[in-house]
Amino acid sequence: MAHSAEQTNTNVEVKEEILHENTLYAEPVFHVGGFPITNSMLNSWLVVIIVIILALSLKRKKIKLVPRGLQNGLEMVFEAFFGIFDSVTGSRKKTLQFAPFVLAFFFFILLNNWMGLLPGVGSIGQIVAEGEHKLFIPYFRGATADLNTTLALATIAVVASHILGVVVVGWWKYLNKFLNFKILLEIPKKIIKEPTILLINPIKFFVGVIEIVGEFAKIASLSFRLFGNIFAGEVLLASMSAILAFGLPLPFMFLEIIVGLIQALIFSILVLIYLSIATTAEEH
Repeated sequence: MAHSAEQTNTNVEVKEEILHENTLYAEPVFHVGGFPITNSMLNSWLVVIIVIILALSLKRKKIKLVPRGLQNGLEMVFEAFFGIFDSVTGSRKKTLQFAPFVLAFFFFILLNNWMGLLPGVGSIGQIVAEGEHKLFIPYFRGATADLNTTLALATIAVVASHILGVVVVGWWKYLNKFLNFKILLEIPKKIIKEPTILLINPIKFFVGVIEIVGEFAKIASLSFRLFGNIFAGEVLLASMSAILAFGLPLPFMFLEIIVGLIQALIFSILVLIYLSIATTAEEH
């Protein structure tokens, strides 16, 4: 009888075991009208609020002719960014046009990358019963460790580059970058003088169609690169903390700070490159 009671207690303990795993998907924290609000979504909203507060506080500060303190530091940062952007665009005018859009991506991604390293993010949450087990769901999770967030950012960037391309270059010229109807219409006019055009121009048209596939590849590349690096960092830190919670994760946290900065910069520069290419007319 004693053995049976001990076995029953063991079974109860197994049933009450709380599971906490790094999942590929973001866990829903609560629902609004049947729509799930995930922990990564809450984290991204928090970052947006932080960015808005910082922007409003900086807007209230008076810009001095001779910069000092915070203004001096910010001017140095933006000058460094503009120098990098100029090397991509080849024009300070284009840099100033694209900078607000590109820097918005940079700061949003950077803050989300670093927010995932803060104490409480991923460790404070609620316990939800699921079957025989209880799951721990954190209230906040680094938004860039969720593929939905990075996919949305990549889609916005690529779609915006196409919209700007149509506005700057013109819809007909921009359409011919991908579906080059212009070279197909030239075949009847030039086939007598240049018979090879019957072979070359359809190949050129097909190359343009391949470019459409490349646009979807851009979205996949941007989203998976950012998601993969940040999610891998979360798994690494969780593994190191499981081995030894005190001291061991610190070097890896410093590494993740650098990785978060680099990934935000890479994403932003790639967005700038896509914008520059899309707004450049191809004469030949």
